[in-house]
Amino acid sequence: LSVECDEDKLSDALYAIRLNPSCAQYLIASVGSINRAFAQIEGKLLSGEGVILLELSSENFQNSVISLDEFKDIISLAIQKVIIPLLPLHIFGIFLNITQSGQIATMLSVFIKIIGIIFALHVLVLLFQFTVAGIVTKRNPLKLLYNMLPAYFTALGTQSSAATIPVPLKQTRKHNVNEDVAGFVIPLCATIHLSGSTLKIVSCAIALIMMQGGAVEMGTMIYFICMLGVIMVAAPGVPGGAIMASISVLQSILGFDESQVALMIALYITMDNFGTACNVTGDGAIALIIDKIYKKK
Repeated sequence: LSVECDEDKLSDALYAIRLNPSCAQYLIASVGSINRAFAQIEGKLLSGEGVILLELSSENFQNSVISLDEFKDIISLAIQKVIIPLLPLHIFGIFLNITQSGQIATMLSVFIKIIGIIFALHVLVLLFQFTVAGIVTKRNPLKLLYNMLPAYFTALGTQSSAATIPVPLKQTRKHNVNEDVAGFVIPLCATIHLSGSTLKIVSCAIALIMMQGGAVEMGTMIYFICMLGVIMVAAPGVPGGAIMASISVLQSILGFDESQVALMIALYITMDNFGTACNVTGDGAIALIIDKIYKKK
């Protein structure tokens, strides 16, 4: 190492050390300690102990990742094998209770209106996403959206973003998106891009509050939407996974009780496929934008 210093300052420092011998002893002891520390590190590396510690740390990290993956599989399996099969019975009981109270006709008419509004909002979201993608890529957004229709109709049948991944991946490649970009963005968005599901949950929550005579507070809804966006990242890509993940924020932020949560589940499940279709179709627009940014770099 080379150190540049002023000769006058260096001579003053050496003169001060000569006047104070304890200062010189302290400097010598410090240099000795540093040399011994480097010698110990060098010795451990040469003997293999340092490499062993690094390998042990890497092994512990890999074990942690495997444990988290296994826990995710357990949660997904519990939702698919236990919760989802029992949901029809749960929803059937909810509608029996509504029928007994004499509110079934009013409730069904409101449900039909909500479904129509949410479908129209999904179309607007997709048009907005592909318009932005068309502006960025300087291509016709309607043609881009038309090419993603096979993914939309596939999602209507599967009701699962994860199960539909091969179709939007294939259609995205037809847009001349880079293979690496498409292979990264589409599976990632199947987990974290749930715009259709988020829109559906927020719309159903607002409708349910208004149906029961409650007031929709803007500040509370903004906070709810922000928290729901975070929760949706952790939602499993299985049918009904989004609404199950959102129950905690529905109860803690909007104050929903068990009967309101049950109505939310019933309303969500009846049109779960439309939300999933909006999610996977919008993935194609995101892939186009990311590909354009990637090509610029």
